[in-house]
Amino acid sequence: MRYEGAVYRPPSEAGSLIIQATLGCHHNKCTFCGSYRDKPFSIRSIDKIREDLAEARYMGPIQRVFLADGDALCISQKRLIEILESVNEFFPSVDRIGIYANAGNILHKSIEDLEALRAQKLKIIYMGVETGDEALLEKIFKGATYNQLIEAGRRVKDSSILLSVTVLLGIGGIDRSETHARETAKILTDLDPDYVGALSVIVVPGTPLYEDFKQGKFRLPDPFGLIQELRTMIAESSFTNCVFRSNHASNYLPVKATLPRDKPRILETIDRVLNTRDQTSLRPEFLRAL
Repeated sequence: MRYEGAVYRPPSEAGSLIIQATLGCHHNKCTFCGSYRDKPFSIRSIDKIREDLAEARYMGPIQRVFLADGDALCISQKRLIEILESVNEFFPSVDRIGIYANAGNILHKSIEDLEALRAQKLKIIYMGVETGDEALLEKIFKGATYNQLIEAGRRVKDSSILLSVTVLLGIGGIDRSETHARETAKILTDLDPDYVGALSVIVVPGTPLYEDFKQGKFRLPDPFGLIQELRTMIAESSFTNCVFRSNHASNYLPVKATLPRDKPRILETIDRVLNTRDQTSLRPEFLRAL
């Protein structure tokens, strides 16, 4: 397989075949993200994608495929259908194809477009939400408002594609920590996604957030402040049936829960950590990573 630059995928796609449909991120403006700043955005040709698929065919039966890089749903409908058809041609055994997207990508697709993609086995979309704090969304250059995020999420669900969203513990800094947590719980309730992944901010050199950090304009909450945000998001959100995870390597306290079923148990665990301030219950700093 030919991969260009660093390749990122959701934790749940660890066993998937990763195919770079794009290079870099079409948006690439989020102040906290350094993942694609050194990789100019481009859409890979169908010929190169098919070459990768042909090579991967010798890996054996493939059940899941993930289309990288950062927001590959920005690809035109016609080209994306062609890519999905190629995946299915080379791997008839594929059960699920996943993709990263932002709200703008999704809102450029109609429900009929999304349904056509699902018919080609695109069954899960990963959308970065980060926060429900309207002022903070603007500050981090997320490129979408609260209402646009809600509309995008509902469009995914209305097309019967699974919706997985990410939120960022600590992105509001100390100053907006409580507001960020409460407003994020609110947007999660409004979205009612199938999956939530909570990550913790790691300040990356070369990003605008890092410059704010160096100048003292951004102060990251301590580990227990981040865990308090996690508690608020879980306690104040309401889901129909959601798999909630904070087991990403960036987090100090891994949490695995199905909500609302596991809410009392998870809150009891978090409260015990917050009350005891037991450092040994946290992931060691040297094990944290993006």
